[in-house]
Amino acid sequence: MAEIFGNIKGIKDVVLEELKQIYEMPILSGQLVSADIACKLANVSEYINKEISLYIARDGTITSITIGNTDSVELPSFEGKRGQSRLSGVRCVHTHLGGNSALSGVDYSALKNSRFDAMITIGVVGPDFSKSLVSFGMITGIDENKQLICEEYGPLSLEAAEEFYFQNIINTLERILAKETEGTALKEEQERAMLVSLEWGNTKGAWTPENSLEELKQLTDTAGALVIGKFFQKRPKPDPAYFIGKGKVGELALFAQQENIDLCIFDDELSPAQQRNLERATGVRVLDRTGLILDIFAQRAYTNEGKMQVELAQLKYTLPRITGQGLSLSRLGGGIGTRGPGETKLEVDRRRIRDRITFINDNIDKIKTVRNLHRNQRNKNQIATISLVGYTNAGKSTLLNTLTDSDIYAKDQLFATLDPTTRKLALPDKQEAVLTDTVGFIQRLPHQLVAAFRSTLEEVTESDLLLHVIDVSHELYQEQSEAVYEVLKNIGAIDKPIITVYNKVDKLSADSELVQRLAKTENSACISAKKGLGLDKLLALIVENLQMQSVELNLSSPYTETAKAAQLHEIATVLEENYTENGVNIKVRLPFELAKKYEQYIKTGDIY
Repeated sequence: MAEIFGNIKGIKDVVLEELKQIYEMPILSGQLVSADIACKLANVSEYINKEISLYIARDGTITSITIGNTDSVELPSFEGKRGQSRLSGVRCVHTHLGGNSALSGVDYSALKNSRFDAMITIGVVGPDFSKSLVSFGMITGIDENKQLICEEYGPLSLEAAEEFYFQNIINTLERILAKETEGTALKEEQERAMLVSLEWGNTKGAWTPENSLEELKQLTDTAGALVIGKFFQKRPKPDPAYFIGKGKVGELALFAQQENIDLCIFDDELSPAQQRNLERATGVRVLDRTGLILDIFAQRAYTNEGKMQVELAQLKYTLPRITGQGLSLSRLGGGIGTRGPGETKLEVDRRRIRDRITFINDNIDKIKTVRNLHRNQRNKNQIATISLVGYTNAGKSTLLNTLTDSDIYAKDQLFATLDPTTRKLALPDKQEAVLTDTVGFIQRLPHQLVAAFRSTLEEVTESDLLLHVIDVSHELYQEQSEAVYEVLKNIGAIDKPIITVYNKVDKLSADSELVQRLAKTENSACISAKKGLGLDKLLALIVENLQMQSVELNLSSPYTETAKAAQLHEIATVLEENYTENGVNIKVRLPFELAKKYEQYIKTGDIY
């Protein structure tokens, strides 16, 4: 039976009945407090001029409501987990009269002594109680003197507090407490993950949901998590609230509890609302395919430009999802002195992200300008540029190492290398070119990454030649090839000359029908970058393709057309230049398509 505890003497029955109704008000298990409950507590608290507290269990059940006096409230005893490595499993919510939501010394003492999941305070602001503010404190660790460390967060608006989901934070904190109370150094443990794939609509084709989920497992392994379980679901279309439907979510929640799961990864892009609903329902952190790939890119970025491009992609991904992100927003910077008058925390966070996006874009534009200068200098010197493109883990970095005798990082994993690397390549015709290893592509490459890495991908669009590296040993190499062509189309590089490089033929039988068929493909080479097989043919193809794009000519220009001759210094490589009585003799190397413009100046005997 619902009961109101504490200092109830003199309180009207109608007020007590109103407080009892709070027991029946819904609250989600991982929510700090609902806006409706907070608003009602603030209203009644000001009306009776006394502080009010309530306990909320982790399943969302309100276990007790207590009335205090004007400046404090006595917290009733309760049965809860108080082990050294565990929190109580209960969060305490109480009002502060006067509008100040900051935790008091008594609040901190109660938080530590009772080991609450959280101590939540509502600064009562009337007459519009929806303007009340919320702060909360949590136990975040143990110091060297074995004393509990507490941190306070807020103030938040009621809406922001309602959106804050903290169940996954509680799980993490209890693991930290378990490690620290055992007296061992806290080590980063491998996260336990479950993968979820939804099959819906038309799924015809070789690339099945099972194939996609297997690739998601490889991505998860690359990110450093341990895959514990996989789940498939079939629906005519995604559920707008839970993506896979509420029934399946219940199955995931049960599995997560039984197997101590930390992370649930979906093989599709989730809407912010779906991600938030799934986290609340399962009690674990939820990530979609895009977020997982962004995390891998963040691990692999080492150069300043790479880090900025990854951060830009992450911020664009995060911006529509910041509602309910809570503590993670503290990583974005800012603080005292950064808020404008009247702004809510949510508006401040959004402004911080937009300002950071603008800052990063400006810096990337500066780097882009420098890269353009280098590219123009190479063009002026007529140095051929070649880019390696292909699906992730196709062997691009290994091929670069083999062709240029380099030692850049290359490993049999997805997105082993991220930052573009350029090396000088010596060709059989004694000419030199520059070979650039670019970021690998993948099915459904996040559009945030394509946009953020556009300045880097311009190296592909400006290259003289592309080497499309394909892992021919993969059963879905054709589908992977199509995914690469789709990205090339999106960035405007589909019309570039392309040599198809079928890599990893050493994993196939030498006399297999596939190898023999691929060997006959026009403008292609079958190789093994790791074992150095077939590289002579590949280099010969590179020379052949580059020679088709430029020509060396001896020109004779009269003095009456010196402007025409001067223009050659801008668009071609001038090898020799001699002045005679009749004009200027110039030996140049220039792109084949420009040669016809100087056809009338070609000295007798030269052809192109």
